[in-house]
Amino acid sequence: MDWTSAQLRSLVELTRRGTVTAVAAALGYTPGGVSQQITALERATGMELLRRVGRRVEITDAGMTLARHAERILATEAEAVEALERSREEISGVLRVGLFATAAVEILPLALQQVRLRHPQLGVRSQDMDVDDIYDAVATGDVDLALGLDHPDVPIPRDPTLCVRKLYGERFSLAVPTGTMEGREVVGLADTRDLTWILPSAESYYGRAVRTACRRAGLEPDVQHVVTDTATTLGLVEAGIGVSTVTDLMLKLRSSRFDVVALRETIERHIVVVFRASAEHRPSIQALVDILQTAPGAGQSTPC
Repeated sequence: MDWTSAQLRSLVELTRRGTVTAVAAALGYTPGGVSQQITALERATGMELLRRVGRRVEITDAGMTLARHAERILATEAEAVEALERSREEISGVLRVGLFATAAVEILPLALQQVRLRHPQLGVRSQDMDVDDIYDAVATGDVDLALGLDHPDVPIPRDPTLCVRKLYGERFSLAVPTGTMEGREVVGLADTRDLTWILPSAESYYGRAVRTACRRAGLEPDVQHVVTDTATTLGLVEAGIGVSTVTDLMLKLRSSRFDVVALRETIERHIVVVFRASAEHRPSIQALVDILQTAPGAGQSTPC
């Protein structure tokens, strides 16, 4: 059959994500580009792989059959790439890296500088994504490696097919509107009982971790603004709307025109690097992991 890996991946992602729009966002295509990939795949197979049902598309039985085989084809292709890399004396190729916003600001630029210096033949393509989607993206092969977060209070489920290595940890402080807790260097979570909170959704790992710590301190936080974006959250704190938790890395996203107070309770998060266990000895993966582990603050990695 005369098909391409890109066409097969588009079909596989459609079985996982359900809509052409979601596949386009995951793979960095336009919806029209995804449709063209599927159409080309139908021409190559001579079979209908999708059918329209109203405004949505439905995968046919033939499409599901091909998608199951396509997963194995793509996995075999990835293994072949890894084997070829191991046979080269010089580290080269292209790595697809997923990362969350604060990692993109602070960690990635320094890592890319080191990649250029140490491994000029190694290319890196990065993709910003929701931090809670990173582990699935690595597991499904959407990216080769990702920078993510792990919260000790609500740890991510450990998948034996993935390596999760801790780079370093951060302790949360409390971001409060200027003057709200003037003269206080350390506060307890219970001291926010009469204040409005700004937090991510309770369904997110971060949102659950902070709520867990608050409840342990005997407080149910009054979350009136559910916000995922860190810069927006800190903007609301600056405007006097409410309080939120913050780390040094998060503060890199916005100048702190608000007060930051230490918390008596310990709330932590770990910056981690995630990759497939089967790729642990892939030279390009190991090279980038080594660079990340020598970054400022890193060096606390643990085995897979």
